[in-house]
Amino acid sequence: MSMTNRDALLARRESAQEALSRFDCRILVCAGTGCLASGSQAVYETMQRLCADLPNVAVECSGHVSHIGVANTGCQGICELGPLVRIEPYHYQYIKVRPEDCQEIFEKTVLKGEPVERLFYENQNGKPCQRPEDIPFMAGQTRVVLEHCGGIDAVSLDEYIAVGGYDALSKALFDLTPAQIIDEIDRSGLRGRGGGGFPAGTKWKQVAAHTEAAVKYVVCNGDEGDPGAFMDGSLMEGDPYKLIEGLTIAGYAVGSTEGYIYVRAEYPNSVSRLNYAIEQAEQAGLLGDNIMGSGVSFHLHVNRGAGAFVCGEGSALTASIEGSRGMPRTKPPRTVDHGLWNAPTLLNNVETYANVPNIVLRGADWFRTIGSDNSPGTKTFSITGAIANTGLIEVPMGTTLREIIYDIGGGIKGGGEFKAVQIGGPSGGCLTREHLDVPLDFDSVKNYDAIVGSGGLVVMDENTCMVEVARFFMSFTQRESCGKCSPCRIGTKRMLEILERIVAGKGTLEDLDKLEEIAQFVRKNSLCGLGKSAPLPVISTLKRFREEYGEHISHHKCAAHVCQAMKVYTIDPDKCIGCTKCARNCPVSAISGAAKQPHTIDAAKCIRCGACQAGCPVNAISAD
Repeated sequence: MSMTNRDALLARRESAQEALSRFDCRILVCAGTGCLASGSQAVYETMQRLCADLPNVAVECSGHVSHIGVANTGCQGICELGPLVRIEPYHYQYIKVRPEDCQEIFEKTVLKGEPVERLFYENQNGKPCQRPEDIPFMAGQTRVVLEHCGGIDAVSLDEYIAVGGYDALSKALFDLTPAQIIDEIDRSGLRGRGGGGFPAGTKWKQVAAHTEAAVKYVVCNGDEGDPGAFMDGSLMEGDPYKLIEGLTIAGYAVGSTEGYIYVRAEYPNSVSRLNYAIEQAEQAGLLGDNIMGSGVSFHLHVNRGAGAFVCGEGSALTASIEGSRGMPRTKPPRTVDHGLWNAPTLLNNVETYANVPNIVLRGADWFRTIGSDNSPGTKTFSITGAIANTGLIEVPMGTTLREIIYDIGGGIKGGGEFKAVQIGGPSGGCLTREHLDVPLDFDSVKNYDAIVGSGGLVVMDENTCMVEVARFFMSFTQRESCGKCSPCRIGTKRMLEILERIVAGKGTLEDLDKLEEIAQFVRKNSLCGLGKSAPLPVISTLKRFREEYGEHISHHKCAAHVCQAMKVYTIDPDKCIGCTKCARNCPVSAISGAAKQPHTIDAAKCIRCGACQAGCPVNAISAD
């Protein structure tokens, strides 16, 4: 039913809350991409079947009122421990749930309210953590943007409305003028969460100032391409209505009636859930023409990107929406003046727009109570790599690496030693032990040749080769360069060639000076943000791990034993049983020895392929 006025929204909220209150128990199964990859859909279907088998009980997804409900939620956060299942009203958080666990959960918890303790997370002292907030990973967070992720049905408009959804849009349309909304965003100090940290209020003012423009556009950048980053994707698939509400408010504020959400094609869940949510919002009168009878219109479209990393850059993104090849253009003019189809365009990323409803509803002063002075609010991060607990987190801006890695992430996996973290994706930089207490905000990290970026944190331990890390990320950015400007097109190629020589054991000390010189040139002269930030992994690792580069060049040694060309394979004569399997597997006949006698490897012939080590049945071969 379409809501034609403000009172209709309040009535629908009361109805939605009353419907939820009738549930005796709700089974919330995480349907974030990470949990789906771990098998959560099978858990969901099993729970559905168990509910359906009960007499007089219908599952929630059927649309009928029932005493027991099963729902797919957005990301519940602790991706390392998925599939995740939350049981309400007991607020139990189960981890690593399998279909074979469902019967026990159903019989004990759903029907009797008793916990299945073996499925609780255990803290370092071995104490079970029953509730999500008891788990250190969750306890250390401040969830503002992610407040609904994991707690409600991800695609249910009624559930979003029941928890206060669309109150901000109602306030914006009926209580505030566009100028007042923009002023609130400006005073809040909200900065773009896509990586650049540009003040959102400034952009909004610039687009709104084009009063003569016949058409303006609002565009959302959901083209999250950093390896190891999944913040925006989790928001789009886990709380799509919050993003839509933020975009609708933005459209009203700057005078736009058309908006686009640009989503990378590798996010099929985000695409499908956004399209469904847009359809539901339109049918409810919360999107489209004459929203809630206010006279304000705003239409949204989902545009799928083709997976080009460069399309995360504003002008390349708008070119892609227009149907052209995604390539950055020279600026000025800026997107706010000449963006999509040459019209004034407001372009922010997913997390930025998702902050808007709370700012409009709670006010700029509230927003400034979170985070640091120059970077107010929270920031979502994905933490991956050599960390005990990987997943999606949200913390106040200015939180330190130490808090994120040790208090929230649980420290280094396997009790290892922290070495570095790659922050800001492939075009970010490395922070090390000396930066553990540096506040993570837009301005602070720039002092250390790094950027916050969109929020990807790849944690590395002592078994990581920093030269290989630089090579890996340079390989990524070089492949993703659009090729329009020669500093990026040629410079990243030359840098990659040097790095490949070094990890192959063929580098020279002169290469280090050349590498640094090219890196600074590319950083200074590239056309867009991708090129300007592409050298940061090289610059930061050269600055902080130069001795590792030197070891590779002067001693042909990789201390982390990662670089294949640096490995020296040896056979322990005390372990070797003379089975001859290694000699038979060696493609260059570098291994000799009689049957049932210890074998030896000719280092001069060895091509370091590792076939001998992989095939040894008694682990007699080592690589140093």
